[in-house]
Amino acid sequence: MVRLLVASRNAKKLVELRRILDDAGVAGIEVVGLDDVPTYPEAPEIGATFEENALAKARDGAAATGLACVADDSGLEVDALNGMPGVLSARWSGRHGDDAANNALLLGQLGDVPDERRGARFVSTCALVTPDGRETVVRGEWPGTLLRNPVGEGGFGYDPLFVPDGGTVTAAQLSPAEKDAASHRGRALRLLLPELAALAGN
Repeated sequence: MVRLLVASRNAKKLVELRRILDDAGVAGIEVVGLDDVPTYPEAPEIGATFEENALAKARDGAAATGLACVADDSGLEVDALNGMPGVLSARWSGRHGDDAANNALLLGQLGDVPDERRGARFVSTCALVTPDGRETVVRGEWPGTLLRNPVGEGGFGYDPLFVPDGGTVTAAQLSPAEKDAASHRGRALRLLLPELAALAGN
């Protein structure tokens, strides 16, 4: 059994990766999170891109624990804002993780933008770093459009504003299973499956 560290304390991310591995028939991997390993200093997320932030987190985890490590960085890119908030998504309003303030600021910035120009995409970059120094970086994107008012109680972040392309409801109205199947992080994690299967000797 190979232990695989996910550089996160978010239990939902661990469950999501376990489900993706199970669905793909990849056996022999025990997924653990930061709460399951000794504490180590985590570098601040100061990269200019999702790729830089994900790689930095995965390198730190692999170096500190000796385990293969997966880390992700994700956010929302808005066409009318030239790709912002991007890596600043969680702290767009100046306070990290204040979803209501972030959504209100974004809606204010898009107030004059017509419906046909409200395109956006959720982006997730996942990095896998192994103890022998191999590095794999993949990117998943979930395109859609932004509403003028939040709708739905589920999800988090910008989910209540985001209607995926081809959909009729917001990401905040999808069930967790529906969101996993379509989301940017799910897409990125599935791109890592060949590397993870090789890691487990499948």
